[in-house]
Amino acid sequence: MQVDFYHLTATPLERALPQIAAKVVESGQRLLIVSGDAEQRRRIDQLLWTFRPDSFLPHAQAGAGDDRLQPVLIGEAVAPGNGARHVALIDGEWRDDALSFERAFHFFGEDSIGAARIAWKTLAERDGVERRYWKQDENGRWGQAA
Repeated sequence: MQVDFYHLTATPLERALPQIAAKVVESGQRLLIVSGDAEQRRRIDQLLWTFRPDSFLPHAQAGAGDDRLQPVLIGEAVAPGNGARHVALIDGEWRDDALSFERAFHFFGEDSIGAARIAWKTLAERDGVERRYWKQDENGRWGQAA
């Protein structure tokens, strides 16, 4: 199981998440996007329709139809109704339920850096968990820092 920690500094979630979601779907995988914030889920839902001028990323909010058909599902709980093996935690809150996936993307900003540090340290003690920490350089490019 791999957990990628994304420290959002120069690039906001609204630019980082769609790129990762598109890569997951292009690789033939499915993604579950999780946030406890209903307004954030609504904004991400709208964003995935419009983030590329020439296309959109097929997705839906959990419970809005047949979740099993969705390449990307947006929900409040870590419950992959679409059969996703990849999960993106976008509200800065780590959830241990994400450890049942093949890969987890944990996005956090300055307001949740303390909680991210605790999650990083806690996951170091778990067998079978590979942690990677991504941060941005002065040009906004992502680089693996740990």
